[in-house]
Amino acid sequence: MSRRWKVPGLLLALGVAIAAWQVTKGDLVPAVVVLVVYALLGLLLSPLAFPRPFDAGEARRRSAADGRAVVYWRPGCRYCMRLRLRLGRAARRAYWVDIWRDPEGAAAVRAITGGDETVPTVVLAGEPHVNPPPEVAARPVALRARPALRRHRAVCPAAGRALARHAPAPARPGRSVRGGVTTVIGGGAT
Repeated sequence: MSRRWKVPGLLLALGVAIAAWQVTKGDLVPAVVVLVVYALLGLLLSPLAFPRPFDAGEARRRSAADGRAVVYWRPGCRYCMRLRLRLGRAARRAYWVDIWRDPEGAAAVRAITGGDETVPTVVLAGEPHVNPPPEVAARPVALRARPALRRHRAVCPAAGRALARHAPAPARPGRSVRGGVTTVIGGGAT
């Protein structure tokens, strides 16, 4: 078993052991609950919870072409999981590099952090951020969704209108919309 699967495997084995102990006591329902909880924890901490990993070189090349973030991570890291969960669906638009799978990615992280393999390390527009808050990592990823929406409208106007309902509303004259907050410019609240 590779080290990527060590933590999820240990969680699953621990869940099975506790569930078996519960069954020997005659407590079937708690045994099933414990097994399901430990299996879900193992799944969350496994590589399956993250988008498909790229090699470091491929991720840097693609990021240079389209401006998306490169996220260096490793399975079992709770900070990586926090970042992944807080990014939600936007996480799929970033390039994820598993440093335990890619030695070049691990070397890149060590070069950024001064010899440590501190993850998550996010590279945005060539600027590294070590263990950033999820808002920093989401910023450029979210900005890349708008051109895709415009392209989709051009191809299929009806579907574009349906997608536009989920996009931020355009600013009206005299108002500024930034981050979903509307500010009135020039006085007079409405």
